[in-house]
Amino acid sequence: MPTRALFVLTTIGSAAAGRKLVRGLVKDRLVACGTLLPRGTSIYRWKGAVKEETEVVVLLKTDASKWDALAAAVRDRHPYAVPELLALPVERAHEPYLAWLTHEVMA
Repeated sequence: MPTRALFVLTTIGSAAAGRKLVRGLVKDRLVACGTLLPRGTSIYRWKGAVKEETEVVVLLKTDASKWDALAAAVRDRHPYAVPELLALPVERAHEPYLAWLTHEVMA
């Protein structure tokens, strides 16, 4: 049975910026957890030019009911003009983890 959990992905320019973003989102109970994966390389087209940048991948875990508030907070706090923000539904998960996740964002 599908859960209401979301796995949300964004990228950011540095570990320090990622930590600041995730700490604020956890503090505000918009996510239960954020994981920073350093030194990813993104290759993309921006304003007609192909760019290559080192970025930090940020994995966020939350409940679907928090999506609108989370998306607004990321847009407000993220340094990029157009931040990557993708939400993937979690179809299956370890039940005790889901209980913890729900408790953390709903308390």
